[in-house]
Amino acid sequence: MKILVTVKEVAEVADDFEIAGTAIDETYLDYDLNEWDDYAVEEAVQIQEAGDDVEVVTVTIGPGRAEETIRMALAKGADRAIRVWDDAIAEAGLLDVGAKTRLLAAVVEAESPDLVLTGVQAGDDAFGATGVSLAEAVGFEWAAVVTSLDLDDDADVAHLRRELEGGVEELNDVELPAVLTIQTGINEPRYASLRGIRQAQSKEIDLRGLEDLGLDAAAVEGTVELTDVYEPESESDTQLFGGGPEEQAAALADTLRELGVGAE
Repeated sequence: MKILVTVKEVAEVADDFEIAGTAIDETYLDYDLNEWDDYAVEEAVQIQEAGDDVEVVTVTIGPGRAEETIRMALAKGADRAIRVWDDAIAEAGLLDVGAKTRLLAAVVEAESPDLVLTGVQAGDDAFGATGVSLAEAVGFEWAAVVTSLDLDDDADVAHLRRELEGGVEELNDVELPAVLTIQTGINEPRYASLRGIRQAQSKEIDLRGLEDLGLDAAAVEGTVELTDVYEPESESDTQLFGGGPEEQAAALADTLRELGVGAE
């Protein structure tokens, strides 16, 4: 069995930051593996550990900087990784769901996985649509927001639970090959061991550009354009109390008395 896991490097923004053009200045950004994708990687590795002859491959769309993030997924147990990038993708700028779907669908076609796992959403744009869009593009069965997964290899079926609105859970069976979007809480992602980190340095990261995937620049043309980035104004007044804990408590008490809170 081959499991393909889509992973994304997302930016974590410092509390105080500055905007440069239509992006946050790089000085104020740290990068890490997307939280939802971390659960997807863990689920794939657990399936690998419980089964025989299971290969786990990760795929990400991103620049060279993303290889550090990819190495973390390799350190946690993935066998190899694919990074999709070239000058044409870089020049395209913002990649919308359609563009990402076309790139990932080309990887799925080349790899022929039995199962594709994605995170439910990404912590930066939170679109939550790429996994389902990918399933439609490659013609796989799919299920979104999966909170429990049990594979029946003999029957090529995934028995799963998925989270619906209002706290309702749905029990379902999905035939393989399939795309499943993984929800946080389905497992407990492991920390990468020192041994795993060392082994990850020798594992393969296969760089593929548009030409390698049988695509051209039209594949990354999108319908979404980023026109502006700004920090929204607060709609309510905020009062900050300085000093130590005792001074802050006294200032808060004075303010509440002035507002009549707790007054008889």
